[in-house]
Formats: sequence, structure tokens, C-alpha cells
Amino acid sequence: MAEIRPGDPSLLRRVNTQATLRALRREGVTTLTRLGRITGLSRQTVEAVLEELGERGWVQESPPDGGAMGRPARRFRFRADAGHVLGVDVGANKILATLADLNGEVVATERATVSGDALAPERLERAERTALACVDRAGVPRTRVWAVTAGTSGIVDRSGRVSLSTVLPGWTGVDLASIAGRWLGCPGFAENDANLAMLAEHWRGSAQHAADVVYLLVGHRTGAGILIAGRLHRGRGGGAGEIGALRQVGWEDGSAELTKDADADQVFVAARAGDPEALKAVDRFAWNLAIGASALVLAVDPDLVVVGGGCSRAGDVLLVPLRRYLDELCLRAPEVALSTFGDESVALGGVRLALDHVEREVLGL
Repeated sequence: MAEIRPGDPSLLRRVNTQATLRALRREGVTTLTRLGRITGLSRQTVEAVLEELGERGWVQESPPDGGAMGRPARRFRFRADAGHVLGVDVGANKILATLADLNGEVVATERATVSGDALAPERLERAERTALACVDRAGVPRTRVWAVTAGTSGIVDRSGRVSLSTVLPGWTGVDLASIAGRWLGCPGFAENDANLAMLAEHWRGSAQHAADVVYLLVGHRTGAGILIAGRLHRGRGGGAGEIGALRQVGWEDGSAELTKDADADQVFVAARAGDPEALKAVDRFAWNLAIGASALVLAVDPDLVVVGGGCSRAGDVLLVPLRRYLDELCLRAPEVALSTFGDESVALGGVRLALDHVEREVLGL
């Protein structure tokens, strides 16, 4: 990047700061000379930027390289621990909080259970306690959490309010983003759980290589997230991917039928061991899942379908029949892969969404 001289000095400083900060985050620990080479800025400009970033607490000078000959070069690092972001999965039966630093590295998690028939105040109180416990477990001051994202089932509008929930009692109308922000006195966001899981997989999981993806969140309920051209597709009111609302698809009935006699994990274990009845149950479940998935595949024509959520623990016991049915139902069946993060993907996607805010609004990236 060439150093820009004319124009607004404040804009010039901002551009130089952004270039230096990006380079420093990418390089880890590096020298003034290296930063100047990467950014195209003069040594004097880089020094001035680093001094300003150091005053903000975002950059720290590292000890010199002890093995270097002669006068050691000054070395600097981005302080990823200067702030943190939190993702919270507010599920039907569990709460999972994940805390990460400004590089997106997870530093703590906290898991709790919640009753499926818990009303909104109880569920929210449980989520808040779990979120705060996660931060405290990491030994991070609560004031150092710069953004929180809560993930939940149902349709979440652009303001972070749950506009419709058919799964959680009393959940429709909950202003989840505002409530999550009050937990730690920072900006709060909320998003549909399948959408957040999709973000996590595209960020660091099974969908890193793909631009068009359908993500299936398969657990107590089945939902879907859609990525088109590398961007999350939410739709006009946040309802994209909610194909399970169409009763004819069979997603709701399929989940209920799978678990009518035993826990889903038990069914999958029995099927893996070759139990004929369990194999039939999994095959029926895969068929029901493939009906809705194939409709999404035919509409989006994705590179990849990712299967996540609790049922992704089934592995090939579920994936083999699902692939077979997608081959039958689709004109051109895509690759099908398991989620990298399983039932942790929603909270991690919340981390990514919160980090997007911090990078844009705080770090200026």
C-alpha cells in the first residue's frame, strides 16, 4: 500500500492505522521493518501509528529476539486480550457460552441445562448466569467484553427481536439482542441458531472452502442456514431456511419419530452396532431430512451441505443414507459433510458475529 500524502489528515491517519493493524494481527509478533514493508508506510509513520495503538492498549512491544546479532530490532504484537467477545447459544435444553479474544481464539466455555418448557424469564436468567460464569471462569474483567451475540431457534428480525418462535414457550417478541447487551453492558446482537452455525462453519469449519452452502442444524428440531456467494442469506424478515415450517416437508414429524422410543444418541449407537430396527429408524429419519434438504438444494444449488447440531454425532450412520437420498432427489447432488463443531457451532457463530461488530466499529477494520 502506497503512503498517501494529500487529503484529509484524519482520513490519512485512519487509513494508515487500519493498514498497520491488519498487518500486525496477521503477522503476530513482527518488527517495524517488516510492518513498513507490508504496509508500504515509512518507518516514521509506522512508529507513530504503533504509539497511538499502544496508548489505546491494542499493541504491545515484545521483548527483543535474544538470538539476534547486533542491536535487536524492536518487535510488536497485537494485544488480542485487550478485549473479548461472547457467543451464547440459548437452546431448548441447553445454554452454551463461548468467550473469545480479538483474534477469535476461544478462551473459555460454560455449559448449562435448561428445561424445555421453561418460560422466557427463566430461560433468560439461566442464559445470563451462564454468560457471566463463562467470563468469570476466564478471569476476564466483565468490562473487557466488547460485544455479545445470542443465538436462538425461531425467526429473528434485523433488530435482534424474536419475531416468531414455535419451539420455546413465551419466546415470540423477546428483544433478545437488547437483553443480551445488558448482561455485560456492551453492544448486544441476536440471530437465528442455524444462521450462526453456518457462520461458524464458513469461518473455521467444514465450509471454509465453499461460497454457496446449505447448513442443516439437526437436533431436537431441524433448521437450516443458507450462505450465498460467501454471505449469510437471511431473507426479507430473517425467515430464510425455515422450510421446516412447511408440515409436508416432514422435519418436525421425523425428529419426533426418531426419538419416540429412545434418545437419538441411543438410536444412532444401536444403528452403528447393526440393530435392524435402529437402522430402519435412522433410514426413515434420513429420508425425512432429505426431503427438505433437497428442496433447499434445488433452490440454491450449493457447493456443499453441512450437517450439524447434536445429531451430527451420528456420523456416517446418518450421512450415508442422507447422501443416497439426496442423489435420488436432486438434479445435481452437492458434497455432504459433517459439521466441524457439532453442537458448539451456534455459540462459535455468535463469537464471529460479535467479532464482526468489534472489527468494524471499534478496531475500524
